[in-house]
Amino acid sequence: MTLILAACSRPPEIIGIDNPALRPAVEAESTRHRIFITSGRAPSEEPGAFLSANRARTLGLASVDVLVPPNHSIGRLKRARRLPPDPRTEFMAVDPVTYAGDAAFVDAINRELESRPADKRTILLFVHGFNNTPTDSLLRLGQFVEDSNFEGVPVLLSWASAARTIRYVHDLNSALIARDMVPEIAEILGQTKAHSVDVFAHSMGSLLTMEGLVERDRSGELGRRKNLNTIVLAAPDIDIDLFRAQLNRLSPEIRRSIFLLISERDAALRVSARLAGGVPRVGAAPLRDLEEFGLTVIDLSDINDSSSGSHSAFAGSPDVVQLIGAGLNSAGRFGEDTSPLIDQILTVSPIRVLRQSPGG
Repeated sequence: MTLILAACSRPPEIIGIDNPALRPAVEAESTRHRIFITSGRAPSEEPGAFLSANRARTLGLASVDVLVPPNHSIGRLKRARRLPPDPRTEFMAVDPVTYAGDAAFVDAINRELESRPADKRTILLFVHGFNNTPTDSLLRLGQFVEDSNFEGVPVLLSWASAARTIRYVHDLNSALIARDMVPEIAEILGQTKAHSVDVFAHSMGSLLTMEGLVERDRSGELGRRKNLNTIVLAAPDIDIDLFRAQLNRLSPEIRRSIFLLISERDAALRVSARLAGGVPRVGAAPLRDLEEFGLTVIDLSDINDSSSGSHSAFAGSPDVVQLIGAGLNSAGRFGEDTSPLIDQILTVSPIRVLRQSPGG
């Protein structure tokens, strides 16, 4: 009942909803992030929604600017509870653009890439999780980019979540449907001038990501056009037996790129496990149960400073979001270049790390 009531009181959709009375006064003090969108959602006619919960048969391409308020604190996402948003204290999503085709989308990404230093021309593909509206995932990515200080170009994969707690099975099917769009997304990003791509998937988005990786690796297309650096699965809502089967179908090279963020205290994944007949989810499994997979696992079970709870500690905990950002901004692979940083954080934070390599 608590979960249902929380869903009913969620904030309004705000994409494209401006506040002309206040925005000009704080524009210079706000931080702006251009977020590109690849979407499996149908367009919406509802003001502020931009994209609907309905599944689209073709891939949509768009972009939106996320404005971070000048009083923002790391790890916190202040949402508007009524319209219009207040840019002095609340995140805004403004200036939505829809692209008519791949070429226009690629050109827009390339302009953003060219505004970065040559060694920062990377793309981060963010795949949101269960129970997300377009605004939910867009603002979360904007906050994550701001707090992690990610220096490349962020791209959101917005699949057709119904954004209702009681629609878990619908969202599960939507995530599986969206995997058919992964080859097209990979082809489009492969046409950009980015020198590499990182993938960050949250919750049920990890299932979509793993299914896409398995299919691309099987076909020999994975990483063919762009170097795939790091794949981070945060609080992965995946049946642990299914995850084992997925890993067994991936090459050792790809498995070495996968990093897990988990928490045994993840209440959302405990609910998922009950809905799935009691089968544990990877993101809430004990660290010892993940040793067999030969992956690097970052255990956030004892993190207690996340403003968004254990399920979204990747963005809600200042230590964690900055750790991830340091890894994504590194010149090489996440694990190699962040090992000293992890060692440093371990001295001041309750983070445990399981470091292993497939076959090692």
